[in-house]
Parts: sequence; C-alpha cells; structure tokens
Amino acid sequence: MTTLERLDGWRKSGAIREDQYTAISALVRKDRFSVFLELNILLYLGVISFVAGAGWTVQIYFARLGDAAIVGSLSLLVGAAFYYCVARAKPYSNLQVDSPNLGFDYILYLGCLLLGVEISYLETHFHLLDSQWDYYLLFSALLFFACAYRYDNRFVLSLALTTLAAWFGIRTSRFYLVPWTHLRTAAIAYGATTATAGLWLYRARVKTHFLETYLHIATNVLLAALVSGVAEPASIWFLPAMLAATGIAVWGGVRFRRFAFVAYGVVYGYIAISIEFLRGNHNFVSFLTYVFVSGAIVVVGLILLAHRLGRAS
Repeated sequence: MTTLERLDGWRKSGAIREDQYTAISALVRKDRFSVFLELNILLYLGVISFVAGAGWTVQIYFARLGDAAIVGSLSLLVGAAFYYCVARAKPYSNLQVDSPNLGFDYILYLGCLLLGVEISYLETHFHLLDSQWDYYLLFSALLFFACAYRYDNRFVLSLALTTLAAWFGIRTSRFYLVPWTHLRTAAIAYGATTATAGLWLYRARVKTHFLETYLHIATNVLLAALVSGVAEPASIWFLPAMLAATGIAVWGGVRFRRFAFVAYGVVYGYIAISIEFLRGNHNFVSFLTYVFVSGAIVVVGLILLAHRLGRAS
C-alpha cells in the first residue's frame, strides 16, 4: 500500500481532516514544498547575528573608530530601518495585519535592536542621565510597544516586554536591600501586571492575537519567581502558590489547546516539587536515581499529552 493510499484511508475513516489530507498529499506527490519556516528562521538568525556583530564591533573598536563614526553609523542604520517600515507599512488596525513582505518584520526588529545598541553606547560613554539611566529602558520599552502595535510585530512586542521587565526590576530594587528578595518581588509584580495588561487589551479587542505573547512572558516570569521562593527553606507559602500557579497553567493549556503552557506548568512544577523532595538529601546515588526516573516520567508524560492534544485539535 502506498503512502497516498494510506492517507486516503485515514481521510475516509476520519483520522485526518480533508484539509490535512490535501496538504499532506501535496507534499507526498511533491507538488509543493514550503520553506517559509526555514526562511523565517534564517532571517531571525541573520538579524541576531548582525546586531551581535555590530555590538562586538562597537565594544572592541570604539577607541579606533571614534564616537562620531559609531553614533553616526548606528543612527543611519536605525533611521533607514524605520524609514523603510514607515514607507511600506499598511494602515493601522486593531485586528491582525499581515506584513507587506517577508522581510518587513525583521527589518523593524533589526532597527529596534540597533536602537538599543546605540542607546547603550550613548549612556556608557556620555552618561547623559547618570544615576537615572534606567529611564533609557523605560523610553525604549515605550517606543518598542508603539512599534509593535503600529506595525503588528510580535518580535518587537517581546522585546518591549523584556525591556520593561528590566526597568521594572531596576526601579523596584531601589526599595529593597536583599537582592534575591527584591528581584523575586519585582518579578511577581511584573508578571501579574503583564498578564493583567494582556487580558485587558484582549477584552478591549486591541490586537487580540498579542495575548499569547503577554501570557508566555508573564507565565515564565511568575513561575520562575515562585520556584526561586520554593528553594528558600524559610518560605512556606511559595510551594502552595507554585502548585496553584502550575495547575492554572496546565488547565489553561489543556482548555485552550496551547501545549506550551502545559509544558511550563509541568516543568516548573516538577522543579519545585523536586526541590522540596530533595531538600536535605545528600546521597548522590539516590539523587541521580530520582532525577533520571522522575525526569523520564515527566518527559514521556509530556510527549503523550502533546500527542493527545495534537489529535484533539
């Protein structure tokens, strides 16, 4: 029996949908072969590599190149990227807007990253804001948010959220003296604020497809902060809070068919339970046995659950 005959049998039995049969059979017959994902990955890696190279060049050769050459070159690149986006962008809409071409999103992302490099250089060498340098982060975050919503770019939205997280942590840390305590407090506050903002914008019907980006970042920040709290023996409320948060993440992932949130809940929950279970255990053999056995169970469980959710969707 050929592959096409098997696909036809699965279609008739209801194992796969008609649209799935059409897409898969076209690939089997070699009617078409999509490289869209590969091109996006290459473009993303190209942008990151370019920015990393620019940052390395600035750091190593700033004395030889001079401030005017560095600032001028970065400003020219940033201006060209933003000019291209302004000139090619489609009109704004609260709904999802497709990019005018494949490279548009990455050019905007490149411009934002290079702007971050330029701002870092200006503050490092000229100390324009001195002790209030964290306002650079706030300004950058607000600009990135504006670009993300204007040009419907989730890459830039992620950049805006992480930049805001950095500013949030720095501002909050000024009110605390214990490093881990203030970082955890800032992370929990930031995660809760981000999730609330994402849900509010979703209910307001403003770029509803951005909600997952807000929730991805908020979930990871909240769960990571709670895990760090579980690691402290004196904190007794972190473990119940952690289990409740992971339960919500898993429930939401299953309910809305978003496996990533299921994985977040399971992995972070496993780490928290393992910390509590292995607390005070100094036996290396039992430690390795627990890690290998429980880790294998978690991995197999996630694979089975992913398969089940994939079939249900």
